[in-house]
Amino acid sequence: MSGGVDSAVAAARAVEAGHEVVGVHLALSRMPGTLRTGSRGCCTIEDSMDAQRAANIIGIPYYVWDFSERFKLDVVDDFIAEYTAGRTPNPCMRCNERIKFAALLEKALALGFDAVATGHYATIVTDSNGNNELHRAAAWAKDQSYVLGVLTAEQLAHSMFPLGATPSKAEVRAEAAERGFSVANKPDSHDICFIPDGDTRGWLAERVGAEQGAVLDRNGEVIGKHEGAHAFTVGQRKGISVGFPTNDGKPRFVLEVRPKTNEVIVGPREALDIAEIAGTKFTWAGLAPENPEVAFDCEVQIRAHADPVPAVAQVVSTTATTGVEGTLELKITPNNPLNGVAPGQTAVVYVGTRVLGQCTIDRTVSALPLELQPVAAQSA
Repeated sequence: MSGGVDSAVAAARAVEAGHEVVGVHLALSRMPGTLRTGSRGCCTIEDSMDAQRAANIIGIPYYVWDFSERFKLDVVDDFIAEYTAGRTPNPCMRCNERIKFAALLEKALALGFDAVATGHYATIVTDSNGNNELHRAAAWAKDQSYVLGVLTAEQLAHSMFPLGATPSKAEVRAEAAERGFSVANKPDSHDICFIPDGDTRGWLAERVGAEQGAVLDRNGEVIGKHEGAHAFTVGQRKGISVGFPTNDGKPRFVLEVRPKTNEVIVGPREALDIAEIAGTKFTWAGLAPENPEVAFDCEVQIRAHADPVPAVAQVVSTTATTGVEGTLELKITPNNPLNGVAPGQTAVVYVGTRVLGQCTIDRTVSALPLELQPVAAQSA
């Protein structure tokens, strides 16, 4: 129970469905900035109190479990390491993967519980053979299946999402008000919970350090300077210091971050179009395709609120793509180029409403070859 309206209503529905329910709030950080009233995250002391009030109304036992050490190691330190490596991580995805449906579920099963229920908007469907499948929620506008794409078949077998069939968030809020929950109109949490002021660049600078480096164009020529590569993400336009007008007079966008050399690569907007993505860290949400090494049609989603894009996916050897032998990757080729995709992001693969699996993106292939980079028109 996070202290929000969704998990409060989910707990109440689980009780009414006949389950024996215990409310658990996760204490994920001991940092003062994330434990003060008014924090922008989702795991504050105020949130814990809101969760307890809801549990009291429902009439269920309530506990706070301290997972702060595990959260620091598996989410916060991972976030720093990913940025240091020039990738753009998704901490909410890591939290679901390593905390809520790994550490929490492991402890729950060890204590004799059957499942972890959350307020996520997604559904679990059991096929005719008894296999569990993860599907989108009824309300696509609120659907959260993307951030659950990391769940495995074993984790799905011990997960419950009581809100999955709910038509809208407004209906959940109305139900919360009828039940007397004080969180009925509480705003949704936003931003990264362990960066309470929302200043990701400043937070990283304190932990990674900032060192001036070069801004390069796609041909490797120095066209400006920056104050720290960690402050940039793929697709970023603002904050790029280019010392002189570009050859086509158009703005430049971040295309790549190279932390080892402290370089930021920039280029035209067209170069953000990505024709192929792939990742070696891939999992299947339930049964894997019968033969994933044969290309299959699917849809791919690269952000929590992005639209799914028709694509073709298959598992291939990295020998042909990167020259690394003995490793497999999930390669995804969208029918139309994706825009502004960064290594470190998560690509979730769907077949219809079903979440088939996911991968952390290791590499991308631009749809704009270097020789097609726009140049300024030459005067006669």
